[in-house]
Amino acid sequence: MDKISRSRHIRGVTLPRVQPIIPSWRREPFDHPDWVFDFKYDGFRALCYIERGRCHFMSRNGNALSRFDALATELAAVFDVDDVLIDGEVIAADETGRPQFYELLRGTRSPCYVAFDLLWLNGTDLRTRPLTERRQSLQGIVPEGSPIVSEALSVEGRGRELFELMCTNDLEGIVAKRHGDPYDPRVRWLKIKTPTTRRKRGGVTSSTVHGYGHRIRPPTGEIRHGPSDYARRCRSGAGPAE
Repeated sequence: MDKISRSRHIRGVTLPRVQPIIPSWRREPFDHPDWVFDFKYDGFRALCYIERGRCHFMSRNGNALSRFDALATELAAVFDVDDVLIDGEVIAADETGRPQFYELLRGTRSPCYVAFDLLWLNGTDLRTRPLTERRQSLQGIVPEGSPIVSEALSVEGRGRELFELMCTNDLEGIVAKRHGDPYDPRVRWLKIKTPTTRRKRGGVTSSTVHGYGHRIRPPTGEIRHGPSDYARRCRSGAGPAE
């Protein structure tokens, strides 16, 4: 899909207040060509509103996430848009790229934003469009190489392999979404947590995770963008590396 032109921007339109999609629980992973499987990031779910040069986060319950105002100010400066509404997660990642929820909660690591859906862009409401189109538009606006924002990693159709990777590396799990679904609170997203995170949060090891693809190195906060080896192989049909 072509990038949404700024010429279509409707002046004076205020971004809608949106009820986010809340994933339902599912115990077992699955494979299906009509579904995409996202890495599940352990952080704060946050709707990102940018309009009139300002940014703020809203929680899934409609509360202002003012604790992340400094990150919001930085995001307003890096997105080259008139207005935008993004669904995503505020996380804090360690040196290996693993989200560390309790360090995010305590404020001992700098936060960044992982974007996984685009609901509004430059005056155009995208919520009725299929997920695949919204993700394509999202790819067009997330600044490459930014230290504070990146796009969520995902794998097409192969949920079992991705879930096995999460289990092997003691990560939280995956979220399954249908390609053709609009953005509507009645839509079913499925969250599938690994056995470890069903019992507790945190406690991950510090080994490097092949396929995680989102690595932050303090103190510069450098994020390495782009598909991981695992995701790239799955998208090409080659499967994970032996």
